[in-house]
Amino acid sequence: MKSPVVKRSIVVAGHKTSVSLEEAFWNGMKEISGLRNMTLSELVGEIDSNRQQGNLSSAIRLFVLEYFRSRAIAATTGQAPDNRPQA
Repeated sequence: MKSPVVKRSIVVAGHKTSVSLEEAFWNGMKEISGLRNMTLSELVGEIDSNRQQGNLSSAIRLFVLEYFRSRAIAATTGQAPDNRPQA
């Protein structure tokens, strides 16, 4: 059975690196970057510069999770979503 995790290459701060992400997280990151009018590289660079520990793939997953989690909470409470979660 094929793993749902896909390894992708991306340039962050001028350096090529790779991240291993499930398709859902990759698509979530593309959606967030589009809403912020940023490239994927810019968004990953922001996540990378703000992460406290762990690897970049984990930091991306946590960032995407928190982004959509905050939007879901805002939708259920009637508050405006925080579109800029802490990375």
